[in-house]
Amino acid sequence: MTVTEALRLREGKKLVFTNGVFDIVHAGHVQYLQFARSQGEILIVGMNTDASVRTLGKGPNRPVNPLEDRLTVLEALRAVDGVVPFDEPTPEVLIGILRPEIHVKGGDYKIEDMVEAKLVASYGGQVVLAPLLEGRSSTKVFRRIGLE
Repeated sequence: MTVTEALRLREGKKLVFTNGVFDIVHAGHVQYLQFARSQGEILIVGMNTDASVRTLGKGPNRPVNPLEDRLTVLEALRAVDGVVPFDEPTPEVLIGILRPEIHVKGGDYKIEDMVEAKLVASYGGQVVLAPLLEGRSSTKVFRRIGLE
């Protein structure tokens, strides 16, 4: 989905935005996305491109799945209304364009440490932290299969 398509889709609706790599989607991701969707009327997910993932320091084997595969998986989830790839390490540019009413991040983040939190607050948006599904993480999956 393009930014223009996302803007068209959100017309008149309360937009929730979240972002991430979503390399190997697990139950924690699904619960997280369902929570995010419950915060508004439409959920747009910003997804790091392969080049962007490599700048995040997640390891030499990341992403395991290429962008097109990751897009296909997330777009098939009922909770997700659209996925927009972005090349930057953080989604600030995308947030500045979409101006979501709600920006959701996982409960392992601290709002004061999030670079995008000030941007969201600057136009009256809100950052919401989603509860984590205990014991589920991509890092644990990668360790289990020997990739980390």
